[in-house]
Amino acid sequence: MPSFTSDGLTLAYDDIVPAGGGERTIVLVHGFASNRSEGWKRTGWYAAFERRRIRCIALDQRGHGESAKPHDPAAYTRDKLASDVIALLDHLDLNRVDLFGYSMGSRTALATALKAPDRVSNLMLGGVGGALIGERAMPAGNPMAQAMLADDPETITEPMLKSFRQFADEQGEDRQALAAFTGAQNPPFDRDAMAMLPMPVLVVAGQRDTGAGDPEELARIFPHAHGITVPGCDHFSAIPHALTKAAVFDFLDGELDYPG
Repeated sequence: MPSFTSDGLTLAYDDIVPAGGGERTIVLVHGFASNRSEGWKRTGWYAAFERRRIRCIALDQRGHGESAKPHDPAAYTRDKLASDVIALLDHLDLNRVDLFGYSMGSRTALATALKAPDRVSNLMLGGVGGALIGERAMPAGNPMAQAMLADDPETITEPMLKSFRQFADEQGEDRQALAAFTGAQNPPFDRDAMAMLPMPVLVVAGQRDTGAGDPEELARIFPHAHGITVPGCDHFSAIPHALTKAAVFDFLDGELDYPG
């Protein structure tokens, strides 16, 4: 298992280089309660990037997969998560990459682009939309943490919370670490800073992803962005969908018309 160290934590990653070398490099950042294998390999992204001769790097975010899993909410601030991505780039001696996050991973990807815009060539935000604007972190003891720590998942009545709990159980994730993750205190994203980002941005989410909101609403904040809605998909079914892959590859190929 390849690994690197960030903030004293050992974090796992995959680095898939196509035969003959990649023509470009993309870094993938998975969502909450997922991991690099479930979020990107099983859903077909590794193979899709390899077919496109794109070097594909995916990390397990702290608290997930094969990476370190502290139980302190202070370990999971968005700034620290972004610093992990930058530490991975430094570890691999990569100057600029394309960056693709999904759901919570989109928040990490956006935070990375805001922290080090010179390191990101193209930014892709999946599973998010207008609901991200002005969001504030929930306090410790929030409903997601309660769902992660519930003795019996059948006592969770809210469908989305129950879905995430079931997903965490299926992946064998450390639910105490996930509960701590949701307790991290983060300020809302700075809209003025987002409006200054120089790189092209893609925002893509499923039509039935009610928690994400409208991708176009979020895309309008960035100076060079496009929002795409994947018809018929919810938060979980959008990530492996062929139309999501088509949107990402059209974006990377420069075949989308970016307003503004």
